[in-house]
Amino acid sequence: MDAATMLAALASGALIGLILGLVGGGGSILAVPLLVYVVGVGSTHAAIGTAAVAVSVNALASLTGHARAGRVKWRCAGVFAAAGVIGAGLGAELGKAFDGKRLLVLFGALMIGVGLSMLRKRKAAWAPDVRLTRTSARTLLPRLLPIGLGTGLAAGFFGIGGGFLIVPGLILATAMPLEFAIGTSLVVVSALGLTTAGSYAVSGLVDWGITGLLVAGGVVGSMAGLKLGKRLAAREGVLERGFAAVVIAVGGYVILTSV
Repeated sequence: MDAATMLAALASGALIGLILGLVGGGGSILAVPLLVYVVGVGSTHAAIGTAAVAVSVNALASLTGHARAGRVKWRCAGVFAAAGVIGAGLGAELGKAFDGKRLLVLFGALMIGVGLSMLRKRKAAWAPDVRLTRTSARTLLPRLLPIGLGTGLAAGFFGIGGGFLIVPGLILATAMPLEFAIGTSLVVVSALGLTTAGSYAVSGLVDWGITGLLVAGGVVGSMAGLKLGKRLAAREGVLERGFAAVVIAVGGYVILTSV
């Protein structure tokens, strides 16, 4: 690995971490395009496997702080993650069997869809005291299981953490407040990322050197993003819309260069 590749990997990791710190999620969706177009990973499948490892490590690191603050609904996370892991395993196998260029086209389309969804205004209909109990299971399980399975399929197929899908999925299933959905989603992101990473690692589709550089850059970027995010807290909507525009633009670029 030459010096230019190492610097590109560190910078890519820092950018992903910065975005995570600023808007609380979504940075992982840029990991695969950055690995392919900036770092220069030749194989789309290797880029997906490498991104999955880095995303799961970063999610585990972030989970600690949210757990200490009591912003994790563990039972809901466990059910959602269990269904998601099954979906991620199936999705990863499908993704590895898919043509690399076609996979990039679908990934670009997903990015555009995610970016457009981020531009929509969120409805706040929270249920702060939501808990998965024997009584509430009749209502919550029929929602958590299918949404978790579908999210896992997408995460495994595209090699992404899926936080941008998991957070709204948890809110849709349980109506838990946004801050709890973000904390709870990190449990699921970690589980799905490790499942996808394990599948790709077994197939030899993970570049461990680049993974280490991504994680190192991500730590620095996350710290900078959290500090900058506090200063720009009043303009959170502007940040989210700006990030959505970047995601849409990158998605379009990925499609154009892959066709």
